[in-house]
Amino acid sequence: MRVIDSHTEGEPTRVIIEGGPDLGAGSMQERIARFAREFDHVRRTTILEPRGADAIVGALLCEPTRDDCVAGVLFFNNTGYLGMCGHGSIGVAVTLAYLGKIGSGVSKLETPVGVVSVNLVDENTVTVENVPSYRYRKDVAVQVPDMGTVTGDIAWGGNWFYLCKESPFPINLDNERALTDAALKVQHALWKQGITGRDNGEIDHIEFFANAQAADADSRNFVLCPGGAYDRSPCGTGTSAKLACLADDGVLAPETDWVQESVIGSRFVARYALNANGEIIPSITGRAFICADATLIQQKDDPFRNGIA
Repeated sequence: MRVIDSHTEGEPTRVIIEGGPDLGAGSMQERIARFAREFDHVRRTTILEPRGADAIVGALLCEPTRDDCVAGVLFFNNTGYLGMCGHGSIGVAVTLAYLGKIGSGVSKLETPVGVVSVNLVDENTVTVENVPSYRYRKDVAVQVPDMGTVTGDIAWGGNWFYLCKESPFPINLDNERALTDAALKVQHALWKQGITGRDNGEIDHIEFFANAQAADADSRNFVLCPGGAYDRSPCGTGTSAKLACLADDGVLAPETDWVQESVIGSRFVARYALNANGEIIPSITGRAFICADATLIQQKDDPFRNGIA
């Protein structure tokens, strides 16, 4: 199976370009369901050790159902499948450019949660126009063991997020373990107390915020991803969810840049427009770099040929 590895502001993406499963026809939602049902061993092989790592997000390219899209994209990680991935979309765009499949300018990708546009500014810089994003509930209190009452917003940015009002620790790599443990406690408390997104959507991303460290940035974040790994990038869907909250609070005007730092100091430049339904349409600009053009090999006697589950 041939893959292209890249990182987007530090967060890795592994794109399957040859040798992946044939998911047949149907919508992106039907295909990702078929992927999970019949070919989950491909996800495990691609993402889990010994070939992968918890932080990697995978992407399977497939034929789109729409004529205006250059590719269909199905995202997955160490525990399952994602509707959308912002850093992954930037990685996919740079990968397609590396393969000569797209040139500079705007192209469209079809995902299970809708069409996203990717504007290739140069060989490494991409602006992703995300799916409509919105805040679902404001100031939701949850009782968290060892932390007491935690308050945050529930917002959609292509995935469901709980955006905590305050970070329990300074956001830096020295506190990565403590931040991860705290975010896991919040995540488990949300599950236990039955707090969800719209239509019982599972809140599988937790986001903490603090003041930016760079003078020209607006915020610093720490994002816990569904599989328990932290996002090295500022998180595209998480930044989209944050913009939705800022817009709803009336503190960030449309077409105003918002610079979001990650826990490692990398950054996305974000802004939004409003659609006719009052939802925001976020645009996220970041950089991705190709790391490897590789072939994953399975030997028949390898006990971990499908990954270490």
